[in-house]
Amino acid sequence: MSDQDPLVIFTPSGKRARVPAGTTVLSAARRMGVDLDSVCGGRGICSKCQVSPQFGQHSKHGVTVATDALSDWNAVEARYDEKRGLKPGRRLGCQAEICGDVVLDVPPDSQVHRQVVRKRAEARDIVLDPATRLYFVDVDQPDMHEPTGDLERLNRALQTQWKIGPVAAPLTVLSRLQTTLRKGNFQVTIAVHHDHAGSPRLIDIWPGLYEGGLYGLAIDLGSTTVAAHLCDLSSGEVRASSGVMNPQIRFGEDLMSRVSYVMMNPGGDAEMTAAVRAAMSDLFAEIAAEAGVDARAIVETVIVCNPVMHHLLLGIDPVELGQAPFALATSDAVHCWASELDLTGLNPAARTYLLPCIAGHVGADAAAVALSEAPGQQDDLTLIIDVGTNAEILLGDRNGVLACSSPTGPAFEGAQISSGQRAAPGAIEAIRIDPITKEPRFRVIGDERWSDEPGFDADVTGICGSGIIEAVAEMRMAGLVDAKGLIGSAEQTGSERLVAEGRTHAYVIFESLERRITVTQGDIRAIQLAKSALYAGARLLMDERGAETVDRVVLAGAFGAHISPLHAMVLGMIPDVLLEKVTSAGNAAGTGARIALLNRAARAEIETTVRRIHKVETAIEPRFQEHFVAANALPHATDPFPELRKIAQLPDVSFNQGDGGRPRRRGRR
Repeated sequence: MSDQDPLVIFTPSGKRARVPAGTTVLSAARRMGVDLDSVCGGRGICSKCQVSPQFGQHSKHGVTVATDALSDWNAVEARYDEKRGLKPGRRLGCQAEICGDVVLDVPPDSQVHRQVVRKRAEARDIVLDPATRLYFVDVDQPDMHEPTGDLERLNRALQTQWKIGPVAAPLTVLSRLQTTLRKGNFQVTIAVHHDHAGSPRLIDIWPGLYEGGLYGLAIDLGSTTVAAHLCDLSSGEVRASSGVMNPQIRFGEDLMSRVSYVMMNPGGDAEMTAAVRAAMSDLFAEIAAEAGVDARAIVETVIVCNPVMHHLLLGIDPVELGQAPFALATSDAVHCWASELDLTGLNPAARTYLLPCIAGHVGADAAAVALSEAPGQQDDLTLIIDVGTNAEILLGDRNGVLACSSPTGPAFEGAQISSGQRAAPGAIEAIRIDPITKEPRFRVIGDERWSDEPGFDADVTGICGSGIIEAVAEMRMAGLVDAKGLIGSAEQTGSERLVAEGRTHAYVIFESLERRITVTQGDIRAIQLAKSALYAGARLLMDERGAETVDRVVLAGAFGAHISPLHAMVLGMIPDVLLEKVTSAGNAAGTGARIALLNRAARAEIETTVRRIHKVETAIEPRFQEHFVAANALPHATDPFPELRKIAQLPDVSFNQGDGGRPRRRGRR
């Protein structure tokens, strides 16, 4: 391809390549190995190949997408739109031709292998004290001799029979009050929301005795995925859990690229706000249908998210978070009506609570992790790492808690990796490399068998985040990668699986007629950068605490739940510690959201706790860069990792790409 050919970038995969002008989007996707569906052979009938072009400036990708980057709407698309309808802004990939540099988002319904959102609800004992409850009330009928309004008599009955109130009624409920009272012969069931702050509010009213139950949603709004847990407010039971990709990925894979998008594209913040609100509303409808719950019965939502997502959800311009001093519009908890956020699929009067943010880039998601894991109540010095595109790190014990965020980027989630993909069926999620033969065996999502077991016939499509972490660590332990992250040649390693790629080499994990899945030198570098940021953040907190070691490491987040502790330590993602002291908390942020949903006292607790957490700002701390550079080595340039070396062999090889000979041992000349 010529450098003059249009550059095509697909999201959320992050795959990019130049293709000749006039190439259809579908052809480009197939050539690049992008997961874009099509069952009609490109005739414009099935609509499976829909894409959304993203116009404007994309500083993250280094391109500006002009409005004429794709060919004009053609007759096939017009006919399809007339008969079946295309969502605004979408094109048919089999019809749209590439005319210039373009960023194309592949929506979930156009992906063959949809991402598996792994943020399940973790088992947890929670003391039930929900903010929204049902009350059956017998209201006095109106009396001409004592002229009072229906709402006033309802409040009087509430006070007499339940010792609560008075309640304020939003217009959506007040407009139905009189008809409902009379339909129930002045016996009604009401839903009252009364959290730890503020006065009680009337959420809904039913004639007679209503026994349909009340439900709430605990939502973890992440940079990459949105996960929701539908909870029964009377029992705490999780009735259904589901998740979707965050549609904001098409504007930028990491937080700062989204802030940059807003800076470069006027109105970009409103675009992202509308996109995430629509995705959340669709998710709510989907999860209610899955559980067989009436949307009207969902009366409350609790949301946790990082500061940039927090601002974009609330409709606040996030630009201030992209520059020092990283000022939040508010760090306090937010109480509002769900309707103020344009959220649907809920009761029209549903309430929304957002946990408080800790500071600048340590948000409500980190606060939720602190609520769930309670590091300030531990005797052991505990390091908690919520691994994601933007990692939140907590370090603490009964003597205090420190927090920071670290910009790890999307590499840990399979993005910006040559054969990388999000977690979806067919993605390699675990791998082992024989240190003698250098041969790999692996397991993919959707098949519990290993690739060397009888009957394994999975369609291997790529490698996801947990897979690339294990692959790089296994290559290090097998002597295929040296401590500096350099991949050896076939001659240096004795393995024909090492193939030349220009001046560097790549390790072939899998090869078929359709695709080759490799780990390249660029992939190693991407993982080094991500893990260095993670380790440097943890080390910075340890410095602040005056600690050389920690007692426990807790890996949180959906991704953290699928990381092998051994492989994480081989890479140097986490500090050296006894392996049995590394545990997974699963989706701790989601657990914190559920705790806050089901126990209103927990809301008051976390609002107090976050004010006692000391934030360390990595962006302005000089030692962060020192730690980052030292952490580039595998596992580390200076930290000895004594516990790791007791259980893992790390060959002391040093590859020189120029000599083409045997590996050099350190200390030799």
